Amino acid sequence: MTSRRKFIQAAGGALAAGAQAQTAGLDRLLAVPGPGRVRAVLDTDTYNEIDDQYAVAYGLLSPQRMSLEAIYAAPFVNDRSSTAAGGMEKSYEEILRLLDFFPNANKSAVLRGSDRFFERKDRPVESPAARDLIEKALQTGSGPLYVLTIGCPANVSSAILMEPRIKEKIVVVWLGGTAHYWRSASEFNLRQDLIASQALFDSGVPLVQIPTKNVAEHLRTTAPELERNMRGRSRIGDYLYGQFLEYSAVRTKGRSRGFPYSKVIWDISAIAWLNDPEWVPSEIVPSPVLTDDMRWESAAGRHNIRVANNINRDAVFNDLFSRLAGLGDPDL
Repeated sequence: MTSRRKFIQAAGGALAAGAQAQTAGLDRLLAVPGPGRVRAVLDTDTYNEIDDQYAVAYGLLSPQRMSLEAIYAAPFVNDRSSTAAGGMEKSYEEILRLLDFFPNANKSAVLRGSDRFFERKDRPVESPAARDLIEKALQTGSGPLYVLTIGCPANVSSAILMEPRIKEKIVVVWLGGTAHYWRSASEFNLRQDLIASQALFDSGVPLVQIPTKNVAEHLRTTAPELERNMRGRSRIGDYLYGQFLEYSAVRTKGRSRGFPYSKVIWDISAIAWLNDPEWVPSEIVPSPVLTDDMRWESAAGRHNIRVANNINRDAVFNDLFSRLAGLGDPDL
């Protein structure tokens, strides 16, 4: 064998070994986090409906588990906003309103995110949120930064594309999509920015997906349950309870009196997984391919992700209600 061929084979072996080592390192980040406090940021389309508000409060009221270092406003389009930029700005303003209930909250840690959705997979959207995520991810620390993503992943996917090194420093916990056996991958967070969602699943970042279908959709509650567990116990609890009543009044308009209305508080699932992963059991699977027509397909050689397959609805709401009660603090 010539020396040149030996050199090429050695170089190829070193590259393969390096790729395997990197893959093993990323897989280690998919391990269920143990006890103790972790670093986290929250990425949220807060004004989209009423469940993100619960998640923001839940995160802020979980200081024993997470150091919530920033909250990013994500874009959305629906009947509350006709443009992505408008949705992001309304989310930014709603986050600030929520922080008024928390006297020690740092409003300077609230940052605007993407003002538009992805146009191409190789074209990230510049924003203060994406830049801040990169900066925080690259800070030295003993563990990963958990990126709790409860809207479309435009901010997160942009940061990954802008600085791929952060994949070795973060774990993305994303509420979005459906269970992989479902006939369609389509749901609100995923289809809001399909290209950013595809970029997320293709990136190789350590990803914990919490599907909506058959997982997060179990997190239903009712006005009587919220009244019994939240009303009169804290200012933030009263605010969230009032939002629920307003929302349900619109959704039940024209129905008979006493119609048994319930609402899914989807977004608390990401906070709950970090607070206690046993409440949101999950498994390691190969990352599926997200097609342009929003279906899941399998393909050989795909990296691993973690996917939630169930949720303990009662344990999650018990924890949420206990924290929203303000732990005896009337100022919260």
